[in-house]
Amino acid sequence: MSPDWAEAYEAVPRSSFLPDLMWPHDMATGRHITVDKVRDPQAWQRHADSDAPLVTQWDDGAHQGPDPGTSFSSSSSMPSLVFSMLSDLDVGPGQRVLEIGTGTGWNAALLAHRLGPADVVTVEVDGAVARQARESLDRFGLPLEVVHGDGFVGYAERAPYDRIIATCGLRKVPFTWVAQSAPGGVVLVPWGTYYGPGEATARLVVAEDGRSASGPFTRPVAFMRMRAQRCVWPRHDAYVPAGAMDAAEISSTTMRETELCGTGSFDPMGFALGLRVPDVVHVADRKRDGRRAVWFYGLSDTSWAVVVFRDDRTVAKVYQSGPRRLWDEVAAAHAWWEEQGRPGFTRFGLTVDGDGEHPWLDSPDNSVATR
Repeated sequence: MSPDWAEAYEAVPRSSFLPDLMWPHDMATGRHITVDKVRDPQAWQRHADSDAPLVTQWDDGAHQGPDPGTSFSSSSSMPSLVFSMLSDLDVGPGQRVLEIGTGTGWNAALLAHRLGPADVVTVEVDGAVARQARESLDRFGLPLEVVHGDGFVGYAERAPYDRIIATCGLRKVPFTWVAQSAPGGVVLVPWGTYYGPGEATARLVVAEDGRSASGPFTRPVAFMRMRAQRCVWPRHDAYVPAGAMDAAEISSTTMRETELCGTGSFDPMGFALGLRVPDVVHVADRKRDGRRAVWFYGLSDTSWAVVVFRDDRTVAKVYQSGPRRLWDEVAAAHAWWEEQGRPGFTRFGLTVDGDGEHPWLDSPDNSVATR
């Protein structure tokens, strides 16, 4: 840990901002366990001090009871990730910071300890979460401004900001954040595409004319999606009704299952494919009897494709239909990624302006867009 943040971490423990009931996340299994401070204070403290994410709310607050809910909707991020993002943010004395996604309030408290409560404002979309964070911050002696509202629109009342940091995953970066930043300011945002769950933090520096912000991705991350940008998953039968497979265009591929599916959320290949194949989601079925189907659905129309892999065959059958040939796009994107030397996250970058997001490779003038 760098010296500039070590003192803040010592002075502002995460445990001071955690609820009595929480659900630690096991990164290896993807499962959650229930930890209750009243029932087992030792276990609670052990998890509070661990370098692991802790779920603090399920199902947008609708969940009740001690067991894990269906979908986690608020959490305390693993401390090592919090530190790496604060390091990327690179705050200094006298700077004003806007945080999008208050959560427990711990991240905002670390910033307030460094800069002073008057120079930090945080926005939280969930009223109950905002209230609990405000109470924790007041109790800890860092009464910074906690705003209950939609962080997508920023917070114009305290603009301009020298730094803006988002603690939720985005698929669209609002230009409002750039507009509310001072020239030379930094917008740090976890960003990815709808192709899959993979995200990376983009460190965007605001241009002197304020008309854009651009910078490289720094590292892969995984965050809960901004609530307004959660993916509404396509209904399979709306894309592939009865008889659609028989009418689809049929081809084949020698691409292996492992080449297409990668190693998970932190695999740069899936991240790169999403940059080249916009407005598409994909999902791999569970393997059964040596067979796995990988599906692709267009979000702007009802185009679809599926690749069917079999362990006993070296050639996979492909079906696709609709205005777009999604498999052709994915295969071309994969070939491009190979041709570029299989670039990792940090070779990619992002520019945000009034027209949206523009991902690039190695340099802002080397766009990865295909259309």
